[in-house]
Amino acid sequence: MTQDLFRQDARLRECSAQVMALTDAGVVLDRTVFYPLGGGQAGDTGQLLLADGSVLQISDTRKGKDEQGQATTDIVHVPAPGQEALLARLQKGAEVIARIDWERRHRLMRFHTATHLLCHLVAQPVNGCSITPDYARLDFHMTEPLDKDTLSAGLARLVAAALPVTVGAISDAELDANPDLVKSMSVQPPRGSGQVRTIGIAALPGDPALVDLQPCGGTHVANTAEIGAVVVTKIEKKSANSRRVVLGFSS
Repeated sequence: MTQDLFRQDARLRECSAQVMALTDAGVVLDRTVFYPLGGGQAGDTGQLLLADGSVLQISDTRKGKDEQGQATTDIVHVPAPGQEALLARLQKGAEVIARIDWERRHRLMRFHTATHLLCHLVAQPVNGCSITPDYARLDFHMTEPLDKDTLSAGLARLVAAALPVTVGAISDAELDANPDLVKSMSVQPPRGSGQVRTIGIAALPGDPALVDLQPCGGTHVANTAEIGAVVVTKIEKKSANSRRVVLGFSS
């Protein structure tokens, strides 16, 4: 099991760690700041700094899988091509420093929080999601048209409001009693621990309701102002019942 430090503090850029396992897929650590691909958000890239000063480049991060192909609680750091010699020197139990590519992660965080704002502006179920360092997209299950300029203006208003973003948790029973909190039609929040992690975005002045609250395991900024200048770059009709909204940074 890998301790996922990023869930408690998305701003951690590095941590000390110990190698738990070396697999065909990559390096498993006992703790990490690297976010693994999941929930539509891309996995982190970065470096593992070895005790002798060598640097192992990490090109992706994934959830571990068992022999049946089911996800485990391990987090696998995938080495970049050409790292075989360094991997051969790495041993189980070795101490390393895990360091993420912060600039890339921060773009992912900004985009991810922006998609939650988009869920507020387009109150429809989501049937597809992708969050990359270069763009983010949400596919909404709906038939009505959407206007790019109207959504961009709405995002700008919510970013400028500088609303705090908080990590919380609700019980499985509370989630069952409030099924509308789950925006995604295809991905259900993980259960079994009794608690489901949530991301909340504070209410606008004069409005008692939160701008957004939903189960989410991803990394986010601490305040909507941190998102910066995000705009809708494209709206596509993917099918009769699906509208795709693509986000980008304007500067």
